[in-house]
Amino acid sequence: MGKIKMSKKSTSIDMTAMCDVAFLLLTFFILTATAKMPEPLPVDTPSSTVQTKLPETGLVTITVGKKDGKEQVFIGMKDRVIRKGALDYMSQMYKVPFTDKEKQEFMLMDEFGVPIGELKRILALKGADRVKDGMQSGIPVDSIGDNNQLKDWIQYARKANIDNGADKELQFAIKGDAKEEYPQIKRVMDILQDQKINSFNLVTGLRGKDY
Repeated sequence: MGKIKMSKKSTSIDMTAMCDVAFLLLTFFILTATAKMPEPLPVDTPSSTVQTKLPETGLVTITVGKKDGKEQVFIGMKDRVIRKGALDYMSQMYKVPFTDKEKQEFMLMDEFGVPIGELKRILALKGADRVKDGMQSGIPVDSIGDNNQLKDWIQYARKANIDNGADKELQFAIKGDAKEEYPQIKRVMDILQDQKINSFNLVTGLRGKDY
């Protein structure tokens, strides 16, 4: 009896549909991702084994470090509405007017470190140019005289938080360089404590436990 010849079928798999799905997912992630801007004052935080996560909202971060051999202080506010409210108060106090466009630009800044009089110059720059060396000189924290603008930013951020109807106080975190000298950190702590802020976080980097 003769053998029955089976017809040969192609073993190739059409990958067109899978490629389409892969490119759709890639496009979705690219379009929905938020680019992280470089930090204007990068610091090497001290190591710790504590794994307490900072809140995503209701937080003000004060960064202390050195750049170009000079001690600098920067401040960042998680909530955009708090940023705008604090800016409005600072504008009134220091008599530095800001346009609606400048206020919108300021609401997009995660962190900044310039005297209020130089803020308009920074807002006129592109985002990538704001973090270049020499662009931001730090927020004044003079303990002598009336030029302690960090104190005012903290005070007005808290007022803006109340104006926004928040049901709890703003939280504060100090992010200092591991090699930063203690007096500058102490100065920031004193500013917080002068405003009855006695509870705040210290930002550290995670390290393994010692055995």
